[in-house]
Amino acid sequence: MADRYFTFDEAQTLLPVLESLLRNAVESKQTIETVDSEFEDLRQRIFVNGGTSVDIVTLARRRAEKDKAVQKAKDTLSEIDSIGVQVKDLDTGLLDFPCVVEDQVILLCWKMGEKGITHWHGMEEGFRGRKPIDERITRSKKKRPN
Repeated sequence: MADRYFTFDEAQTLLPVLESLLRNAVESKQTIETVDSEFEDLRQRIFVNGGTSVDIVTLARRRAEKDKAVQKAKDTLSEIDSIGVQVKDLDTGLLDFPCVVEDQVILLCWKMGEKGITHWHGMEEGFRGRKPIDERITRSKKKRPN
């Protein structure tokens, strides 16, 4: 069970802040992946050549950039979590907002790039089970399930 539940209007209002946070996390993840790829390429060159000269200062700087990106991603994801929103997929920028409609807990579903929240799904359905937002959801003002 979620710690916090959102009305449709509350979730919509939070989108600009959450989108900014999510973009920070995605950028951090991209930095991590880029540095990891660079290090793997270097490892391969060293292996194939039987050794090679490396610029230790540059490697240390890149490692520090990766460490900073890791911490930024963790902090950002923690901030989103503390708001009560669930990050379902960082690669696609997928967020779920727990919501109560007619005493049933559902998840309002938003994907980065969408103008607003237009879909929802049940707790067990996931992204593939998304359905369009309907009037019952936009009118619901419940904060807790019974």
